[in-house]
Amino acid sequence: MTQENIPIWISLIGNFGFPIAITVYLFVRFERKLDHLEKVIMELSTVIKNLKK
Repeated sequence: MTQENIPIWISLIGNFGFPIAITVYLFVRFERKLDHLEKVIMELSTVIKNLKK
């Protein structure tokens, strides 16, 4: 990276850094919710199997 490119990188980080940070935050939250949903579905599957017996 040369001295001429530094203002370009600062501008890119300023313009895209916040949206990228928000996206990463939302992906992490969404992943946790999916993990919880998977666990609940597995528990429901077990309950349904036990009801059939």
